[in-house]
Amino acid sequence: MGRVVVTGMGAVSPLGIGVDALWSGLLAGRSGIRRIEHFDPSGLEVQIAGEVPDFDPKRFVDFKAARRMDRFAQFAVAAAREAVEQAGLSITDENRERVGVVVNTGGGGIPTIEHEVGVMAAKGPTRVSPFLIPMFAPNMASCQVSIALGIRGPSVTAVAACAAGVQAFVDAVHLIERGEVDVAITGGAEAGITPVAIASLASMGALSRRNDDPEHACRPFDLGRDGFVFGEGAGIMVLESEEHAVRRGAGAICQVSGGAYTSDAFHITAPRADGTGAALAMRRTLARAELAPEDVGYVAAHATATPLGDIAETTALKCVFGDHAAKLAVSANKSMIGHLLGAAGAVSALVCALAIRDGRVPPTINLDAQDPACDLDYVPNVARDLRVDAALANGFGFGGQNACAVFRRL
Repeated sequence: MGRVVVTGMGAVSPLGIGVDALWSGLLAGRSGIRRIEHFDPSGLEVQIAGEVPDFDPKRFVDFKAARRMDRFAQFAVAAAREAVEQAGLSITDENRERVGVVVNTGGGGIPTIEHEVGVMAAKGPTRVSPFLIPMFAPNMASCQVSIALGIRGPSVTAVAACAAGVQAFVDAVHLIERGEVDVAITGGAEAGITPVAIASLASMGALSRRNDDPEHACRPFDLGRDGFVFGEGAGIMVLESEEHAVRRGAGAICQVSGGAYTSDAFHITAPRADGTGAALAMRRTLARAELAPEDVGYVAAHATATPLGDIAETTALKCVFGDHAAKLAVSANKSMIGHLLGAAGAVSALVCALAIRDGRVPPTINLDAQDPACDLDYVPNVARDLRVDAALANGFGFGGQNACAVFRRL
């Protein structure tokens, strides 16, 4: 089976619109976490999030289409358009049936549901939007990308909590390897920052409460970490068979060598303390890619800044990589953009590809007093020049879902 390569990338994140805004912000160690502006959070325990600034969906779809899309689907279309443009991919009658879309999410159109419930309570059932269902349905990110770009191949969505963004790449590679498509537009999208969602996660004790210091709130691997910060956005890549990329003269950024997903079979929110489920996903990913642990130089960690999760991931990394774990560069982009849930792993995949391309890895910011139980090299506070030949993206979700994907230099 031939290689699967990355030819284009797109992003919408709390650091801005586009891959360049994301990457320059991450390398600069800049935080995109602020007090919530999309609604008044004054009555909530948690009042901070990683919101996408200055997003105008009409830049990417017409006004009528934008009104019939939830924000997560708008993000997906915006990032997909950038990725396709970067890949130099023209979708035409000759190839549209050989292109697929795999865009995953953790929650789908949460803002649409919450808004329309409020409409019904205030104004009655006749005022509920007829587009409620096709706006909030989780498959609508994939479907809206296929509609916007005229793609007639498979349109696939997996709702896999915080593992969704990484799982998308595994499934897209499978589509290409099975010969069902030549090209897959893939990644994750999320836009779930709403009063009810924030209130629920705060009640769970999952969120940081540093309302007075949002830029320093998300602190992966730090002794002072007190939970994650909710974020939103999308990360999309164009993947294609190397043969197809060469045939159309496309430049490849790196290779996607495979991935795997597993289950903890343990708890609806907590990870296994020994990290066995995450470790199994990493081992299977390396085996599928025919890589030894020593071949990997960088890990884009899941690293949510929760007390249990960061230790479990560190334990899993040491279990898989052994003595080599101490030589890995491991960093947490969530320290700067928050936890994008179903889009988080997709952004981590972009980071892996960009690290391979540019020979630089972003830092983990706010790492001022490293937890002794988290004793690896987390690239504290300052980006690092580093040749990366293979990079691993981790995504671990509620329900014990684990997904990993590995990217390699060509």
